[in-house]
Amino acid sequence: MIRLACLLALLASPLAAAQPMTGAEFEAYVTGKTLYFGRGGTAYGVEEYLPDRQVRWSFLDGQCKDGSWYQEGQMICFVYEDAPMPQCWSFYREGSGLRAVFENDPGNTVLYEAQQNDEPMLCLGPEVGA
Repeated sequence: MIRLACLLALLASPLAAAQPMTGAEFEAYVTGKTLYFGRGGTAYGVEEYLPDRQVRWSFLDGQCKDGSWYQEGQMICFVYEDAPMPQCWSFYREGSGLRAVFENDPGNTVLYEAQQNDEPMLCLGPEVGA
């Protein structure tokens, strides 16, 4: 009986919580896909995952930023052409999608995969005129 109680306590502890995806797991899940993310029930952004850990991000405004990602510890870090400071996230498989926690400020941003497809993103060209 004591062993059962110890086992149940262990399963209920934070050690039993979901583990972040590894770089290999993340790469296998995302490569070749375009994922749409939401936050608090609202559309947040879209990212296209290209070969060789290359990415393209947009806040759904048609303006795209190219970058790359790499694994650092248990995090997946992104560096974009206009922002050399790494943006590190922990990704978790939940249900039929991903949950992403922004580790640079984990209390601030949690995103959920809202949709995925294998179509390229819509990126508008540089602004002309003005």
